[in-house]
Amino acid sequence: MDRIRQNIEEEIFQLAIEAFRKIVPAHIKVDTLALETENTAEIRPDRVIRILIDGKEARYYAEIKNTITKAQKLLLLVQKEKLNYPLLLITKYVNPQMADQIRQDGIEFIDTAGNAFINYPGLYVYVKGNRPPETMRKGPVKRAFKPAGLRMIYALLCNPGFENKTYREIATATDVALGTVGWTMNELKELGFLLDMGKQGCRLIKKENLLQRWVTAYPEQLRPKQILGHYRGELDWWKQTRLDALGAQWGGEVAAARLTQYLKPEIVTIYTTNQHLNQFLLENRLRKDPAGDVEVLERFWKPEGQYEDLVHPLLIYADLIATGNQRNLETAKMIYEQHIVRLIRED
Repeated sequence: MDRIRQNIEEEIFQLAIEAFRKIVPAHIKVDTLALETENTAEIRPDRVIRILIDGKEARYYAEIKNTITKAQKLLLLVQKEKLNYPLLLITKYVNPQMADQIRQDGIEFIDTAGNAFINYPGLYVYVKGNRPPETMRKGPVKRAFKPAGLRMIYALLCNPGFENKTYREIATATDVALGTVGWTMNELKELGFLLDMGKQGCRLIKKENLLQRWVTAYPEQLRPKQILGHYRGELDWWKQTRLDALGAQWGGEVAAARLTQYLKPEIVTIYTTNQHLNQFLLENRLRKDPAGDVEVLERFWKPEGQYEDLVHPLLIYADLIATGNQRNLETAKMIYEQHIVRLIRED
């Protein structure tokens, strides 16, 4: 499966470079250089490339993506500030709206349709609106990154060694069907995220890549299905409120503010269960309001109290990324560096 993924990435890379050559009226040469690891222990770009344009050299860290979503855009913003060279997104297709957004955010890109944004000293290119080639249409989402699989991956990432529990234990802990555990584990092996070591059990690997895949899929595949409603309460009602972790936990901006003492929340996110919902609303005098600043989501894991009345930092991070809001990015980076890196560090 690694070889298949590498072949897909290489195809995207070659098609995007060829499309870029067609839109730039200059002689272009592109070389792939050895990937430097000195300052990229946490963030590992796909490759380093050197672009020679009429004798002028530009070096980039290249990230090759099948698609680009709002969540992925936020992740790229987190990554690009930690790299020695500018970050170049290479992808199948960037639609006009997304092209405007990532140009404003300073993310340079090229795609297989001939759309591009390059802003390098002596070279400025901005092309949008070209349609993607038929051969590069978006494929189906892998089952492991649909709701049931995402619940399992969340448990795997939050609980080191969880991959070596029995399938029945995993099913019970994540509230998914036993058959779902089987095909999710098999698919993670095929995708290169789970290493079968025989009698020594299994080992979760490439955790950084798996985390980014999870954070990207979560707001599209799982989060919308968990929303129980939107509400409104008294001004700043949440500031002095402490929750019983068994019944409800803070997520999103409130959890981030309490974890880092950095962010001023505007949206209040709570994870609870259907059984606890009505009592929670009564106790906190929350009234239903589709435009309210309180969002309540159904919890998809079993609380362990490790972070008391806050959800796991991984979910706080994902919630911030899912907002697509620039003001949450700095806090998301802090949480990543202070609480998540150690989870994804390879032994």
